[in-house]
Amino acid sequence: MITFLAGGTGTPKLLDGADEVFDLGEATVIANTGDDVELGGHLVCPDVDTVLFHGGDVLDTDTWWGIEGDTTATHEELSRLAEAAGLADGPRYLTEEAQTAGREIATWRRFSGVAEFMQIGDRDRAVHLTRTSLLDEGHSLTAVTRTLADAFGIEIELLPMSDDPVATMIHTDEGEMHFQEYWVHRRADPEVRDVEFRGADAASPTPAVLDALSEPVVIGPSNPVTSLGPMLAMDAFADALASTPVVAVSPFVEREVFSGPAAELMTGVGRDPSTAGVAAAYPFADAFVLDEADGTDLDRPVVRTDTRIDGPADAARVARAVASALAAAGANGW
Repeated sequence: MITFLAGGTGTPKLLDGADEVFDLGEATVIANTGDDVELGGHLVCPDVDTVLFHGGDVLDTDTWWGIEGDTTATHEELSRLAEAAGLADGPRYLTEEAQTAGREIATWRRFSGVAEFMQIGDRDRAVHLTRTSLLDEGHSLTAVTRTLADAFGIEIELLPMSDDPVATMIHTDEGEMHFQEYWVHRRADPEVRDVEFRGADAASPTPAVLDALSEPVVIGPSNPVTSLGPMLAMDAFADALASTPVVAVSPFVEREVFSGPAAELMTGVGRDPSTAGVAAAYPFADAFVLDEADGTDLDRPVVRTDTRIDGPADAARVARAVASALAAAGANGW
């Protein structure tokens, strides 16, 4: 049994070849939900869906977002209508009153669907419609995710980090904005001054998540701030990690990050944007997988390999290093 923590594309890329090393039929993936948004009334769970679509063999692995070959007729028509009606485009964050009314799972992450600042494919939209409708019928996000996983025929156990809403809010020199506005619309342009995980103090991991965290845990090369931060902001989640073997794959090679805004975000929250900074952010990690070109000296066991993942063969190589690191961390059976 093994549990992967997933946020962004790092862990899904690792899973792309991990079946050569791990029995994924006995594995669990816990996905970040701090990036979720309600867009035009539909709950979009990007990190959950990347694992869902990857396991269902429909993920667009050029972008690592959405369904391969999906059409975007509805998205394009939303943009055309907004332009024809003279409605301003860009993210249209709903009012503070609207954020906390009605469906609690979407608190502090509600956007209007006018002009739709995130491109949603037509088949992709069907997933969000189904998810939101099942939530409205009274099912939990965990139960809904299981239903969707069954529909896509994925073998791995996929769990959202919580059934409670946590919204990743980026405080910048241009004001506060949701992570998706910062990353998708603004392309990480504003200077980050702080990151807030709104709602985390009232959120908790589900019993299923806590059970999965009793097994050895692997953190893929994900963004420590916005991919893992929402999980770690829940005290019970962080406490569970401190009590089980944990291996982390660094998304940095010393001070160079493979992709995404990890460096800017780590700087914004006062952490060193480097492998050393990742180790400081993960005091619960018992061992690390670093790139063979990364000479960072850590106070915990390190296994080195080429950590760039551009396909299944690369993922299998990194997964083998993860297995070695689990053995170094004292995980039974590795």
